[in-house]
Amino acid sequence: MNVSDSSDRPYREPVIEAQTQLPSGSTLDEQLCFALYAASRAMTGCYRPGLDSLGLTYPQYLVMLVLWEHKSISVSELSDRLQLSTGTLSPLLKRLENAGLLTRRRRTDDERLVQLTVTDAGLKLLHHTVPVRADMREAVGMGPGEITALIDELNSLTGRLRAAVQAAGGPATQSDRLSQPV
Repeated sequence: MNVSDSSDRPYREPVIEAQTQLPSGSTLDEQLCFALYAASRAMTGCYRPGLDSLGLTYPQYLVMLVLWEHKSISVSELSDRLQLSTGTLSPLLKRLENAGLLTRRRRTDDERLVQLTVTDAGLKLLHHTVPVRADMREAVGMGPGEITALIDELNSLTGRLRAAVQAAGGPATQSDRLSQPV
């Protein structure tokens, strides 16, 4: 790729000229990773207005989804479920606790583990997210069957990619990464 600065247009931005002989699969638009990244950013952006009105960020919403499903879960289980490190989760959980949406308690059977439990206020928030999810279904423009099929395909892809990482000698899961020496 060449960036040229034409002297007859000195106040214009540089013109980017594409190379003529790129190997197949060498452009940004041909990259599955970029398509997934762009879709993920667009999805998060679409959630933002609805979640902002509820005082939640997208990662906080994901935490609450897991808590609504399980009512109570350990931080390490949540970390595995969301594929986020406990270091990433800690400030998030503190903010949710300060907002009264969850409690954090050391487990009596193993004080090394912290148990998260959704509060009544956290449970009430679930009902306020119904319109947010409805808006998202509309924005996606897919029927329930299509959404389920896409989720299944993406989960399958995730599994294949984790297996490839593990086969190459790398950790396959967040907890594997956390237990690896640095």
